[in-house]
Order: sequence, then structure tokens, then C-alpha cells
Amino acid sequence: MKERSRQINANAIRESDSDKVPEKSPNKEVPASTEVMEGRELTERNAGEDAAIQAQNWEVASSGLEGVRQRAKADKTLRFNNLLHHITPELLRQSFYHLKHTAAPGVDEMRWKDYAQGLDERLRHLHERIHKGSYRAQPVRRTYILKENGTQRPLGVTAVEDKIVQTATVNVLLPIYDTDMLGFSYGFRIGKSQHMALDALAVAIDRRRIKWILDADIKAFFDQIPHSILMELIELRVGDKRILRLIRKWLKTGYSEDGIVHRQDVGTPQGSVISPFLANIYLHYVLDQWVEYERKTRPCGDVIIVRFADDFVIGFAHRATAERYLAELRDRFTAFGLTLHPDKTRLIEFGRYAATNRSKRGDGKPETFNFLGFTHICATNRKGGFFLKRTTIAKRLKNKVKEITADLRKRMHRPVKETGDWLKSVFRGHVNYYGVPGNLEALKSFRDLIAGAWRKVLRRRSQKGRTMTWEKFRKILDAYLPHVQICHPFPNVRFDAIHSR
Repeated sequence: MKERSRQINANAIRESDSDKVPEKSPNKEVPASTEVMEGRELTERNAGEDAAIQAQNWEVASSGLEGVRQRAKADKTLRFNNLLHHITPELLRQSFYHLKHTAAPGVDEMRWKDYAQGLDERLRHLHERIHKGSYRAQPVRRTYILKENGTQRPLGVTAVEDKIVQTATVNVLLPIYDTDMLGFSYGFRIGKSQHMALDALAVAIDRRRIKWILDADIKAFFDQIPHSILMELIELRVGDKRILRLIRKWLKTGYSEDGIVHRQDVGTPQGSVISPFLANIYLHYVLDQWVEYERKTRPCGDVIIVRFADDFVIGFAHRATAERYLAELRDRFTAFGLTLHPDKTRLIEFGRYAATNRSKRGDGKPETFNFLGFTHICATNRKGGFFLKRTTIAKRLKNKVKEITADLRKRMHRPVKETGDWLKSVFRGHVNYYGVPGNLEALKSFRDLIAGAWRKVLRRRSQKGRTMTWEKFRKILDAYLPHVQICHPFPNVRFDAIHSR
């Protein structure tokens, strides 16, 4: 399999950046931006200005890392042999404060607040061990949560110290790989977000001749990535043996369950900071560059793709093209140790023409697909034209209400104000993500369901709680839960504001 992966890597990955294909980038920009890859115009700023180095939720402005970014952008074949010196005590400190303060402890039983005691000395000693090569990664503590189908899903809890070093390493490597990533990749990127991915998908379906959607799912993705191939791909850009040694430590450390440490040769460590970043790199080479190579060398109608981490959707103008992509993608994934889920991977008729074409054949309404928390539906607007409706995935809404209801029961005897403030924060977080045009009814349903759960808990606090009528409760409810409203613009509005036509 290793030789097979090298062959595919040489033929597809390297050729995708060869001089045989005309450069599409405006103003000599490398790499090509989102707009260019999808055939859209760039604004002058996008091609000429450089943003500060920042992770998706954290900014690290460093002249040294900016220099790394500029060199990576200028030379796509450059291997960086001297990166470890960018992991400084200050970067470790920023990494520590970036961590979630209430996270569960790892195998060392140390929490964030415990590590904060004597932080300066701890970070000084950690920095020293990293650069001397005496730093040792600890196994991930494995726990399980029960899924709806009765099976258990493994979760990993990483030790605080490992989280710090991993976060720092990600922010050193991010400037390199962010310049390599293609425009349709939105996960763990500088200045990218889930809603930008959703906007790009909606605009592409609306404006391009998309008639078929490949709704793909990679089976046990994070558990199946072969370490040997992953390290080969990382070494295409990273030549610093000390950084590579750190990554190997995190991959090989395994997980601890019932006091027994299990080593692994495949899969990225569950629950670790580095895991999604490494997985994103893997799919960049395995999926993104292959799709881009196919689009350039074997054009056959419109082909669009949007990917966020391991979630991706590919749209096609022709069914024959879609079926060819699906068959070849299965083979390619197999060569790289991955498998498309046989039950969750579907090729469906979708888009502006789907409803009409299916109606003529008597096939009923177009099927729907899920992406980034939303169910995408072929609908019509008030004028009868095509409208891509996006609603909260029913199962996610149901699970979220269950989770909130369970927490409300635990908070039954706490002050109303304390519970109300907490519920307001949870509610706003939900609405801020799911408040897209077309999803108002799902948001109203969410508010009604958690309101009913809260009232039920208040009525059970004591015998006097039976007097908590809806009329009385609404005064409390309105004081803490605002009425739902759409907080995101239509996809084309935000998309066009970012990408000038």
C-alpha cells in the first residue's frame, strides 16, 4: 500500500501543481484563492494584501511566523528545516491560555487551574525539555459516550501539557499549510469559517449548473489514517526532524483505557489539538489536490466541491461524471487507507432542475443532504423560483434539547437568575450558528422546546411550583430568552461582499 500511495502521490499530487496546467491566479498570487478556483473574480485586496497569522479562533502575530508564511507562499516545494525555535515560552503561554479552562483532566489527572499554579516555572521547564528532546507525550485517556443507535463512541482526553505543545506546534505549522490549501477547503484555515463554507456551497448550487450531489462520508476517518503515509505527506513541506519527532510521539503514544496503554499504527489521537489539523493536511493531499487535478485535466461540465475538515460535498452537472468521480474516489481512498461509508455515501439528484426533472419521471421530491449541521432542501421562494432551504438537522436539534433538559434538571434548585443567564448563553450560541434564512421555524421550535423544559423544572421545585402558569412563566422567559431572529444574511449577499464580482 505504501508503494501504491507513493505512485498516486507522484502522479496526481505533483502534477496538480505542474506547469502543464495554465496558472489561474490573478496578480501572480500563490496559492489560488477561493474565487479563482471556482471561476470567480478577485478583489485587488485579496491578491495583494496579507492577513495576520491567526488560527480559526486565535491570533498569533509573529514576525518570524509571518516570514515562514511568505516563504511558504513564494515556494510551493520548499521544505522547512528549522521550525522548532518558533516554539518559544511566550507561544507556550499563549497556547496555555487558549485552552478550555473547564476541560476534563487527562491521564495525569491535572486540570487547567492546577497547571496554572507556578505557570512560569512549568512553562520554562517545558520549553527546556522540548528543545532538549526530553519532552515525553502522555497517552490519551479514553472515555465513551452512548450513541443513539446503542453503540459507544470513543472520546479522548489529552493531558494539559500535551495540549499546550500541540497548540503551539499547530500555530507554527499553520502558516505553511494555510498557503498550500485550496480555496474550497475551509476547515482550520486563516480567516475561514463554517458559514463561509455553507455560503460557498449555496452560491455554487444556485449559480452553477449543478444537478447531482455526492454526499460522502469517510468511515471512521480519524481512526483509519495510516501513520506512515501521513508522515510522508507532512515531510513534503516539513524537514525539521525535531518537529517531525514531536508529531510521531503524539501519533504513537496511543490511548489509556482501564489502566492499560494501547499503542496504534493508524489513526490520529482522539480528542487532541493536533488531530484535526493533521487530518486536514491528509485530506488536502488525498482529496483536494486530486479533485483539482481532475477538474483541470478532465473537464466535463461544472464540478464544485466544498470541504470543511472531513465533511465534504461535491456537485456535478452530469450524472456520468458524478459516477466516475465516485468510483475513482473509492479506489483512491483505498490506496490511502481510507474507506467511504457504504451506507452514508450517496449520489442524489439535487439542484435547480431536480424537482422538475423528478416530477416528469414521477420520482417524487428531490432527496436532501446534510452538511455542517444543516439539512439542505430543494425549495421554492415566494416568486416560485429555486431556493436552497437550510434547516437544522432534526436529530441535532432533538439531541441539543435533550442535553439542555438534562442540565436544567441538575440546576433545578439553583436561583432562577443563574439558570436564566446560563440558558440565555446556550440559546444565543445556538441561534448565532443556526440563524440562517429559511430556518426560522426550527429556531422557534428550539425556543419552545427548551422553554417547556424549563417551566417543567420550575414547577417541580416545590409544591408551590404548580402555580407556575404559562402566563406567569412567559414573564420569566422573555426576560432571559429573546425571541428568535435570523442573524445571518442570505448566502449570496455575504459571499459577494467577500468576493467582489
